Amino acid sequence: MSKTKVSFAWAFKEFIWPRKKIVLLGIVLIILRSLAGLVLPYASKNLIDEVIPSQDMNALKLLLMAVCFAILVQAISSFSLTRLLSVEAQYLISQLRVQVQQKLLRLPIHFFDNNKSGALVSRVMTDVEGVRNLVGTGLVQLIGGSFTAIVSLVILIKINALMTLFVLVPVSVFAMVALKAFGYIRPIFKERGKINAEVTGRLTETLNGVRVIKGFNAEKQESKTFEKGVERLYLNVKKSLTSTALITSSSTFLLGLASAGIMGIGGYFIMDNSMTYGEFISFTLFLGFMIAPIVQMSNIGSQLTEAMAGLDRTQELMDMPEEDSSETRTVVLKTIDGEMKFKDVSFSYEEGKEVLHTISFEAPKGSVTALVGSSGSGKSTIAGLAATFLNPTKGSVTLDGIDLATVNLSSFRKNLAVVLQDDFLYEGTIRENILFPRPNASEKELQIAVKGAYVDEFTDRFELGLDTVIGERGVKLSGGQRQRISIARAILANPKIIILDEATSNLDTESESFIQKSLQELVKDRTTFVIAHRLSTIQKADQILVIEEGVIVERGKHDELIAKKGRYFDLFTYQSRI
Repeated sequence: MSKTKVSFAWAFKEFIWPRKKIVLLGIVLIILRSLAGLVLPYASKNLIDEVIPSQDMNALKLLLMAVCFAILVQAISSFSLTRLLSVEAQYLISQLRVQVQQKLLRLPIHFFDNNKSGALVSRVMTDVEGVRNLVGTGLVQLIGGSFTAIVSLVILIKINALMTLFVLVPVSVFAMVALKAFGYIRPIFKERGKINAEVTGRLTETLNGVRVIKGFNAEKQESKTFEKGVERLYLNVKKSLTSTALITSSSTFLLGLASAGIMGIGGYFIMDNSMTYGEFISFTLFLGFMIAPIVQMSNIGSQLTEAMAGLDRTQELMDMPEEDSSETRTVVLKTIDGEMKFKDVSFSYEEGKEVLHTISFEAPKGSVTALVGSSGSGKSTIAGLAATFLNPTKGSVTLDGIDLATVNLSSFRKNLAVVLQDDFLYEGTIRENILFPRPNASEKELQIAVKGAYVDEFTDRFELGLDTVIGERGVKLSGGQRQRISIARAILANPKIIILDEATSNLDTESESFIQKSLQELVKDRTTFVIAHRLSTIQKADQILVIEEGVIVERGKHDELIAKKGRYFDLFTYQSRI
């Protein structure tokens, strides 16, 4: 996938042009507001040079009416501008957040293994916010401000060309300083997004693991780690503040010099009778109209720079290759029998470090394949390949003779259920967690899943039954209860292929007996892969694969492997003694 070059031209095409009607209306409103603002300096000249000397009360009334009308136009156009563009900008932010979240969920598993969840939350919620300065009032104010400054400049030249030339010198110097500073600030803003994501990520981890932190009395060291992250963020902000302060102070100094010069030159022209009092007042007010947008532009420029930095990071994510590539994964599965074959499969998480070496085996339709072996031997990697969470580095995994690397993932995963050792439950009710794979399932289907996994054995004791709220990640339930909810969820999904990763490892003896029964119900006529440390749970498996250091060292049924007195026999007899 080609990398998008984030530039103002790209942002214009991507975000501004599709909203051209609203932006154009915004420009019309801001020009209207700017023109209404120019009435006051004109009126001041007329008041001092013509109305007051002639003592014409009717002219004074007309002048006041014109000024009041101009103020009303300014107020209405300002309100309409903010209402129109700010609301559109917030709508765009909400759309972008949805797009980024959808993109995240389409990325491969290894991306999430390498990134903190809190950092990803920051990318979804914070990085896109800067776009409000592109579509919101920021860009339109830049255009409107430029228009006001140009019109004011033309009028200033008409009033007094020499005084105008004197003003333009410090204004030009200020413009050059500002442009230089914006080029320096953009990478700082981009880095800030990164640091902010890291700090947010660490904080999320801390809050999720608060029991472990308290259990090891590690509050102080966690606070120190967070403090370091916050300090990095502070130093980054300090850097950008230095640049923005340079812009602000240089504008104050240079424009202050211009004002002092105008007082001197204007005073000289008035004393020389080549300029009236009204013209001098009018020139000073118009000068304010020319300078104010230029100073305002420096703030808007800073906001637009921040917006582009945020879009840089967002676009990096949007350009990442997706897990379910429409170019390579073209086969849509209609029906599945469930026969799975591994043919000479090798796999590496890092280049040159293979964790599986030319693994080959068949898992016939409706069979139970148990994967056993010491920790780190490659069992979970095989399960990950069967679930399409990983792709083989070499060789192929086929389903009903079709290479899984060519299969549309959505069509495959409709037929897949995964029950993990530490299974994920949402904060919410037990009912909502079981209905997770099929929210529209009927009450009858739900009850079959509940009874099949023996969930009713403990929910019948709860006052609210299935509508009991279980807390974040199911903290209010025991390990066995959480596991049974996971199995009920898998039964409801009605899959053809099941991955059970240590599904009985967290359980007491009573819970295990319930789960053994529910698992027998779950695996019936389904192709099942079981990862188990407790070998007593897999004695009825159709085949047992003993994995050591990424190689199948033994295979067969329980009795056959016991008779061989090899690695499986050692593992089994060792566990039996414990």
